[in-house]
Amino acid sequence: MTKGKWGSLGLALLIIVALAVWMATGEVKEARDEAPDRTARGEPELTSVQVETLSARVHEPSLLLQGQLEPWHSVLISARVPGTVESIAVGLGQRVAAGEPLLTLSEDGRQAVLARWQARVRSLEADLSAARRLRSSDLTSQSELLSLESELAAASAELAAARLEVEHLTPKAPFAGIINRRDVDPGSLVQVGSPLFELVRIDRLKAAGQVPQQSAGKVDVGQPVRVDLLNGGQLDGQVTFVASAANPETRTFAVEIAVENPERQRVAGGSASLRIALPEVKAMFISPAHLSLGDDGRPGVKHVNRDNRVVFSQVELLSVATDGAWVTGLPDEIRLITRGGGFVNPGERVRPVDVAEDRG
Repeated sequence: MTKGKWGSLGLALLIIVALAVWMATGEVKEARDEAPDRTARGEPELTSVQVETLSARVHEPSLLLQGQLEPWHSVLISARVPGTVESIAVGLGQRVAAGEPLLTLSEDGRQAVLARWQARVRSLEADLSAARRLRSSDLTSQSELLSLESELAAASAELAAARLEVEHLTPKAPFAGIINRRDVDPGSLVQVGSPLFELVRIDRLKAAGQVPQQSAGKVDVGQPVRVDLLNGGQLDGQVTFVASAANPETRTFAVEIAVENPERQRVAGGSASLRIALPEVKAMFISPAHLSLGDDGRPGVKHVNRDNRVVFSQVELLSVATDGAWVTGLPDEIRLITRGGGFVNPGERVRPVDVAEDRG
């Protein structure tokens, strides 16, 4: 055997020995009937989120508006006949009853005119009565009778006008209220239409506001209203009117509210917050921090269902404050994600940890 053959044989023996050693010491992969566990496959662990179980409660929502308070009645009393103010019977801020005289104007011969027309009417009535008796005996003509009736009607009209002029010499309060303004003094000369007093009624007020078009269907006549005053006080009211058509410029509906003010607080002419009570609904009270926006920009919350998967549910905001928001649109009971919601997506399976357990 030559030297070259011995070299080839040695190389072959060396390869055989190395292969035997590798087979004896190396790992042999075997097929398995069961898949390796999650850890073996290197799958990520479930994300932990903190949850709090919340239940729906009966809630009485309200619609908050900014309104203006006005007197229930406000009228400017003006002179209806010319004359000079002889005396004033009431003062500024004084309460007056309905029909109470407010001042007296000069007579200027009006009583004499009244007396003259009274006498004229009595005379014509007597002439007409006599003419009717004569007519029954055909001692006077029908035309004479008709002429007397016409004169009597004209004289009666003049008498009524004279009586009104005398009555207007003492203007009276048209309703019970408070004298809020006085425009004349004794000796003032007034003409027809000259302002005399402003009379207001404030034991009852009228609040006016504007309801947004998306909330107009929730407001109706008769609903109770809480009126929050700027001085911290409160008054009770009731909706008395809701406009049937919106303002074309603001797209809002006018609403009027009758407000009881038994203590006659001086709030007429000021602004106030109007809380219109709406029908009761089942809702949840949730911290605003747990609200988020969906893909369409609508508010909602993330919670965990029975399969421990994240669900995003849209909600309707009933009212929002610094300490929380009342919302509807959720199931009667949910496991709200209170921590970790920003790291999980709807449909993702998570490991929920109850707030109570987390604190423990």
